[in-house]
Amino acid sequence: MQALVVALAVIAVWGANFSVQKALFAAITPTGFLFARYLIMPVCALALLLHTYGTRFPAVSRRDLIALAKLGFVGHVLHVGMVTHGIDWSTAFSSSLILACGPIFTLLILRWSGIERLNGAQVAGVAVACAGVLVFLSDKLLAGRWLAGGGDLFLLVAASFFSYYTVASKPLIERHGGIVVMAYATLLGSVPVVALSMPVGVGIEWSKLSPLLWLGLLWAVIVSAFVGWLAWGWANAVRGVGRTAPLMYLMPPVAGAVAWVASDERFTAAKLLGAAITLGGVALAQFAGRSRAREVPAPGRLKPAPGAAPGAWSMLRASSILA
Repeated sequence: MQALVVALAVIAVWGANFSVQKALFAAITPTGFLFARYLIMPVCALALLLHTYGTRFPAVSRRDLIALAKLGFVGHVLHVGMVTHGIDWSTAFSSSLILACGPIFTLLILRWSGIERLNGAQVAGVAVACAGVLVFLSDKLLAGRWLAGGGDLFLLVAASFFSYYTVASKPLIERHGGIVVMAYATLLGSVPVVALSMPVGVGIEWSKLSPLLWLGLLWAVIVSAFVGWLAWGWANAVRGVGRTAPLMYLMPPVAGAVAWVASDERFTAAKLLGAAITLGGVALAQFAGRSRAREVPAPGRLKPAPGAAPGAWSMLRASSILA
């Protein structure tokens, strides 16, 4: 019961975080937010390594270090960078719904790389989710709201980058553990983000930010991205990924409810219908026929841990520190 309460609290934090970030972007710009985030995140990653391993960090081969650097670039520079700007162009509810499509891309990448064969239910789920996204975007595109619609499409591309991160990180996690992979990728990925965002970041008058904005910044980076990831991992360990992962589908409704209360975001019938179709399609692709799914190990790839279904595993990773 305690693990369920913690998992639901994390979903509430993540759902609310979309509106928190929108408020921060209005004050410090998305690029300024990235600059602050990636000054804080490496400190959190180092603190986690020190807490877990002391001053003797795990050794990583040169080959894996290069792979971790690539993960850091894809996960932090591309995924988080695009998500940040996509949320700024779109709305809180739209952003949460589009990012919930991530498992669809994960399944497609697994199929394309030959790691997993999709069954009929998964193929149908992919088709339903794509149709749902089109319905969801229809009111914006028909109304000529190209910036908001473009932001949603930008987020869709960003979700595909994280799906690549999900698949590529799996063998590294099996060799080194999730904490090492997450922390090292964060440390390596933070360097280019800070370098790219520094011209904007140093020009912001940080001393003039209100205490409420500082609280929001610390909430978004430390509570939502860092503590939330640790709490979600603990809940998965206690309850099991299969029982906890479906709770992720509560995040768009939570994000929508918070946005409705905290901002002027409103929901048309087309948007609500599209959201329902999309989430239904993602859920179908994610879980239907899971026990019948066949996994085909690619040459040189490690098999997943026994009992860890690829779809459920991807949902666990989708709630990581990159969120």
